[in-house]
Amino acid sequence: MSGAGKVVCVTGASGFIASWLVKLLLQRGYTVKASVRDTADPKKTEHLRSLEGASERLHLVKANLLEEGSFDAAIDGCECVFHTASPFYHDITDPQAELLDPAVKGTLNVLNSCSKTSTVKRVVVTSSAAAVVYSERPRNSDVIIDETWFSNADFAQQNKVWYILSKTLAEEAAWKFAKDHVIDLVTINPAMVIGPLLQPTLNTSNAAVLKLINGSSTFPNLTFGWVDVKDVCEAHILAYENPSASGRYCLVERVLHYSELAKFIKELYPSIQVADKPADDKPVAPSYQVSKEKAKGLGINYTPFEESIKATIESLKEKGFVNL
Repeated sequence: MSGAGKVVCVTGASGFIASWLVKLLLQRGYTVKASVRDTADPKKTEHLRSLEGASERLHLVKANLLEEGSFDAAIDGCECVFHTASPFYHDITDPQAELLDPAVKGTLNVLNSCSKTSTVKRVVVTSSAAAVVYSERPRNSDVIIDETWFSNADFAQQNKVWYILSKTLAEEAAWKFAKDHVIDLVTINPAMVIGPLLQPTLNTSNAAVLKLINGSSTFPNLTFGWVDVKDVCEAHILAYENPSASGRYCLVERVLHYSELAKFIKELYPSIQVADKPADDKPVAPSYQVSKEKAKGLGINYTPFEESIKATIESLKEKGFVNL
């Protein structure tokens, strides 16, 4: 499907996933209205303005997640809205203000703007594996997680895992609003998203890779799913272009413990010092499986993890985040 003549909106366009999404949409011929918090900030806009097709078909619009009606102008006249804007940080002091409000209120503000506009045919929300895998249900090598799994908000709150809580509550709020206002909603639920950086700033998932190669001797005793940013953006676009797309789509190319990730990096870059021991002496966080069936049905052919991790490290070098 060619995007020629079609207008779409991407929220939070300066972020890692959103920047790639804008790039791929422009490549397909779409006209993109992209919301950023500050259209005058070159750190948020320069890399977008320099994309191929941007001078003709990219329109930057100022919008703030916490301002009601802020997205009206960005969304007006669009056929699809890709809502990618939601903060992802670990070092936070005020979870409510820094994560929960922007995630939940921001999602509802965007959907409310969508509900006012007759042109919007579908909304694709960037959710997260964080809204899928986190509950009392055990995860081990025999377990296959799929789109029917939902994280437990109470469990997340009790354990003070605020990012997981923010994505879980935001997705719950999105589905409820979409049902109440008859909005055609699809969510994309990627695991840790890695790949080359377009934006000049460092995002949290790529920062996790950087920590393994910038002199740290330990790695977190955690097991995560990993996926390439281009596959995640492709899934967003296919979720809009394919009329039969519906519900949620988990995106995970590989599930790896950090020790396995460190081993991969060491094999690719034998000369660099890679973190080589866990940060605690607890039992190793078990691995698990994530079903790829639904994503494949959408048309996703995953980039092999080895390619993604190499492209990530090369980009971190090129952008000056690490000197190897």
